[in-house]
Amino acid sequence: MKLTKLDKQDRLRLMKFVCSFAWADLEIVDQERRIIHRMVEKFGLEPDEREQVARWLELPPKAEEVDPAAVPHAHRQIFLQAAREVVAADGEISEDERENLALLEQLLS
Repeated sequence: MKLTKLDKQDRLRLMKFVCSFAWADLEIVDQERRIIHRMVEKFGLEPDEREQVARWLELPPKAEEVDPAAVPHAHRQIFLQAAREVVAADGEISEDERENLALLEQLLS
């Protein structure tokens, strides 16, 4: 992932997407949490942004706040790759995760 291409707003938007995908099966497992924390480190998020991500790990982002149409065209592949990584983190892809990922792929294509 070429994370350096993302500005601060897009990095936080990506983290919101990632967290929402981690919640697709209604629970966040340790593997998903580790991947999300690694992404936070890679992005070098500010303390307030880290706190926001921590809140999304406790309660999922509201569905209306996760809008694929808001993803800049130039960054869509990065968002898809990150979503795929989180969905596959625990080695199991639930039907809800599979459906959400398929929908995201359609909306971003």
